[in-house]
Amino acid sequence: MTTYSALTHVQGREAAEALAEACEDLEPEPVGTGVFEIEDGSDRWEVGVYFTEAPDEIALALLAAAFGANPFAVSELPDVDWVAHVKRELTPVRAGRFFVHGSHDADKVPEGVEALWIEAAMAFGTGHHNTTKGCLEALDRLEAQGFQPRRIVDIGCGTAVLAMAAARLWPVTVLASDIDAVAVDTAAANVIANGLDGRVICIEAAGFGHQMLEDNAPYDLVLANILKQPLIDLAPQMAAMVAPEGRIILSGILVTQADEVVETYRRQGFDLDRRDDLADWSALTLVRKS
Repeated sequence: MTTYSALTHVQGREAAEALAEACEDLEPEPVGTGVFEIEDGSDRWEVGVYFTEAPDEIALALLAAAFGANPFAVSELPDVDWVAHVKRELTPVRAGRFFVHGSHDADKVPEGVEALWIEAAMAFGTGHHNTTKGCLEALDRLEAQGFQPRRIVDIGCGTAVLAMAAARLWPVTVLASDIDAVAVDTAAANVIANGLDGRVICIEAAGFGHQMLEDNAPYDLVLANILKQPLIDLAPQMAAMVAPEGRIILSGILVTQADEVVETYRRQGFDLDRRDDLADWSALTLVRKS
């Protein structure tokens, strides 16, 4: 089967998401769309649209112009089994005591690790990105230091890999929220696959905007691996929702953005405990002042 891709860049997440949504009404109908941040701190976003029939390039050009995007680059993709390809490329990852793997590597799990199974077809948030890896290593370090949180939440949980990691470390029920309903369904499936049903509760919510999240506050530990601007926007809510001496682990932040995020949270009553830079990305552990 032939697959066609149409790719463009546009300024700002809101414009990118609106353009992707508009593309879903095209004829022939796309089989999928995606929105991805270009990881250079420019707030430029890539919009990808995928078809099994040759797309209407005139309609694509009109949409690009309407949303202030670059012209779409249309290409025919090779006939590749992409899941099989990802399985070959998506090798297991070790992050502290955690070992993140797909089912194709279940026989490679070493002794003495906390294994987390995330399927290759659900690659976002598997631990392979340095933001996720940095958060896993920060969790591992907190537990090793004797930190004992009673209330934990993962904001913007994606596949729930961080929430599941926390549930493996501490005998508490972990809440995991995401603004994307598909992500919440994926997270819930991963929770069951990892034997953590009832230990991690997945909720659709923007930030802390859910009654269950509000009722369980204040939190001793908050995980948020999202993006710089949403983290900055969340800072006042974090201050209200985190207990004194509570910890937050933040990532999805470029090294060049870390100082701005730290300063924002300092103004809200947090001190930097540790910063870990992995290639271009930072993971921040902060403490709420008592």
